[in-house]
Amino acid sequence: MSRFQRHAFLAATVIAAGAPVRSRAQAAVPSLARPDTSRVAVRASRLVDVRAGTVIRDAVVVIEGDRITAVGHDVAVPSGARVIELGELTVLPGLIDVHTHLLHEYHSESGGDEENRILEVVRLGPARRALLGARLAREMLMAGFTTVRDLGNSGVDGALALRDAIADGWVVGPRIAAAGRALAPVGGQFQRMTPEAQALIVGQEYMPVSGADEARRAVRQAVYEGADWIKVIVNVGPRMLSSDELRAIVDEARRAGKPVAAHATDGDRAALLAAEAGVASIEHAYTVSDTVLRLMAAKGIVLVPTDAPGVARYQARIQRALRAGVRIAIGSDMYYKEPTRTRGAASAGMYATYVASGMRPADVIRAATLTGAELLAGNLAVGAPTGPLVGGVLEPGHAADLIAVDGDPLVDVGALQRVRFVMQGGRVVRDDAEPRAIQVR
Repeated sequence: MSRFQRHAFLAATVIAAGAPVRSRAQAAVPSLARPDTSRVAVRASRLVDVRAGTVIRDAVVVIEGDRITAVGHDVAVPSGARVIELGELTVLPGLIDVHTHLLHEYHSESGGDEENRILEVVRLGPARRALLGARLAREMLMAGFTTVRDLGNSGVDGALALRDAIADGWVVGPRIAAAGRALAPVGGQFQRMTPEAQALIVGQEYMPVSGADEARRAVRQAVYEGADWIKVIVNVGPRMLSSDELRAIVDEARRAGKPVAAHATDGDRAALLAAEAGVASIEHAYTVSDTVLRLMAAKGIVLVPTDAPGVARYQARIQRALRAGVRIAIGSDMYYKEPTRTRGAASAGMYATYVASGMRPADVIRAATLTGAELLAGNLAVGAPTGPLVGGVLEPGHAADLIAVDGDPLVDVGALQRVRFVMQGGRVVRDDAEPRAIQVR
């Protein structure tokens, strides 16, 4: 982490601590650096079992430290436990957004993607970008996102530094599985620019590769810098990585124990090359064919759609993916500032898009929790005592990441936008439910 980023994160911590309290959601959020070892019981009238897609009535969740020890209707509250009564709220696992850009915020008044992309690199700088990341991370957590995967557009090491700052308790935010600079064709996602500008700007956001040897070297550089994931931009218009380059990336990443997320947009060729290479997830894939979807299902490759609402071909693609048996994990890919909503609130608004595309609310919730956790944990037992602390389900041995919402999300997925309570790793980080007693039994 650079000296400028360290100063920025320390400043962000001071800002967060000194901010005026608007509600209990913003009050005195404890440090997440050390897990609480106390025993807590959370009671609510409804709890969503995301595996079954059903509701457990009058549920109790017992938590010790950062893990769940018991869940169910007939679970007794242990002696000496602190009891949190959530009343008529519905409890479910913390949300997981598997495609975020927390150090990346465009402004529509500044132009389109290309203009904003250049302005962000040359104007913002690493210190201001770190502060931006601290703000957006907090906004995501307060909206119920307890874990995210951040996929680049964060400077040389911004997302990696933000991940570490949150883990160390410097700032408040979701757990982050982070990619550093994306591997990409020459020029990255920038359009044509002068050689002088290209030399100064492109390397701040991307690691351009030409040939399998450069691809392997770029993966090693990303691993050296601390990336959890390797992000690869397969195509930018006519510029596209080759099959040999993609296979080299996946092979080198696999040897380092790092999964690969592949950005593949319009056209079927990019998604096909990524699937043949054996990536872990394919992002966007707006015009993917049934042939590629069947290949993804056979290889267990997760589709991460980042769909805008009301686009017929996107909706049809979701239906074809479901018929092919492709697993879907939902990512927001939010990066434009909305003047009336926080980044977290804007991201939580994405779920209705998938109901409109024909997914049942239960399937949407599963894609926003369990499948995302499985993707991040490498399809292992998610959050189990010997596995990574990710979340995704409310079951014994799993991470104590839970939220409570107003309404029943199995009936109205819009309830996911009405978060009233957030617990991450056994710690309450948001509580603006109706006033109630917190008991110690």
